[in-house]
Amino acid sequence: MADQPQRVRERRTYEKFQPPKRVLLGPGPSPVEDRILEAMAAPVLGHLDPLFLGCMDDIQGMLRYVFETDNRVTIPISATGSAGMEAALVNIIEPGDEVVVCIHGVFGERMRDIVERAGGKPIVVRAEWGHAIERANIEAALDSCKPRALAIVHAETSTGVLQDLTGLSELAHERGALLIVDAVTSLGGHPVGVDRNGIDVCYSGTQKCLGAPPGLAPITFSERAIERIHARKSKVQSWYLDITMVEKYWGDDRTYHHTAPISMNYALREALRIVCEEGLEARWQRHELNHRALVAGVEAMGLEMNVAREQRLWSLNAVRVPDGVDDARVRARLLNDFNIEIGGGLGPLKGKIWRIGLMGSGSTRENVLLVLEALHSALNEEGFRCSSGVEAAAAVY
Repeated sequence: MADQPQRVRERRTYEKFQPPKRVLLGPGPSPVEDRILEAMAAPVLGHLDPLFLGCMDDIQGMLRYVFETDNRVTIPISATGSAGMEAALVNIIEPGDEVVVCIHGVFGERMRDIVERAGGKPIVVRAEWGHAIERANIEAALDSCKPRALAIVHAETSTGVLQDLTGLSELAHERGALLIVDAVTSLGGHPVGVDRNGIDVCYSGTQKCLGAPPGLAPITFSERAIERIHARKSKVQSWYLDITMVEKYWGDDRTYHHTAPISMNYALREALRIVCEEGLEARWQRHELNHRALVAGVEAMGLEMNVAREQRLWSLNAVRVPDGVDDARVRARLLNDFNIEIGGGLGPLKGKIWRIGLMGSGSTRENVLLVLEALHSALNEEGFRCSSGVEAAAAVY
């Protein structure tokens, strides 16, 4: 029987996608300034074009400023923040290595998962979601094993908790371990101080306080970490994330490894230029001021923050959902009636908190007052009678 001709799939046409310009006040992405979007529209160069190599050099220099480090290997991984986490862990961990993993939210759990996938043995230190990890518990975990590394989240996006890093490098280094820090939601909005805090590997994402679209993962390695990686007995689990090869592309050799996302690097360069123009100290102060104003407004409405004052992130604010109020309906009202996105809770905090992000160019007085007024309106529509928090927030300014 003769072969039957294959039927061609019916061709369809689609309208141009034209998304609205949302007010992004959730856990990320954060708002992207027009000049960053314009940078992404610049002509694409080859990834080994001398002009693009100069762009790469600029990015590395500005990332060192933002990370507060002199580390030679300070680059953006060509993937999202979760790839930064994976790159940090799989380069350091070899099969059988014991790693102290601190868990007080979603992203600590993700660290533990990656450690196991890399063949490591996680020694878990836990705190209740919404609380920081106790130093004494970290020290006890380090003393219970022969740790290859101590891994901890500086800014836990799922809970709004800021972890104090003071003295953790000394605890790790005294026991021969490296300190690995997740700064995805703190870099550019909080002091991270890679060199000052003795951090060996620190990674972040472009879509939070740096104010670029998601797509790259800034990461930095101390020379101690690089030496440990080069002394491995086994190959790095991931070919794509093997920093011994990636560093040669970003270093003097410019050895081909992968085709970098050109337009995303343009965006990161422009976002970092904005950070440098504002200055780190001024940027931190802006994030803190707007956080304090939001908290004042929230509390004036009769709502409660979910994290103790001394452990709160400025960039991601966790607000408790009042009893009897439907979390999802309030968020839907904000999105549909005010074009504002905020986040809900995850894991054990699902339905119990709202996550309000004030990150990058989204951390402004205007956005604080806007989200407070919108939240006031949505809560009253839901039957939760409360006063406006706008006046209390304005008083902070």
